[in-house]
Amino acid sequence: MALLSTIVLAAAEAKIELFFPAWVFPLIAVVVFAALAFVVYTYRDVANRHSHKVDASASAHGTDHH
Repeated sequence: MALLSTIVLAAAEAKIELFFPAWVFPLIAVVVFAALAFVVYTYRDVANRHSHKVDASASAHGTDHH
């Protein structure tokens, strides 16, 4: 039992210093999510930008596009 209490006390005293202040971690998450949202946003409506290719292919092969 004494060993367990020693381990608990040692764990409570051991503080791990972060290499950034605590407010930086949510900021990093916001920046990453904003960058990913921008990437997703740039791919909006891609199918309609190339609809002339789909129409040309469908008429050449005699099929309708979806």
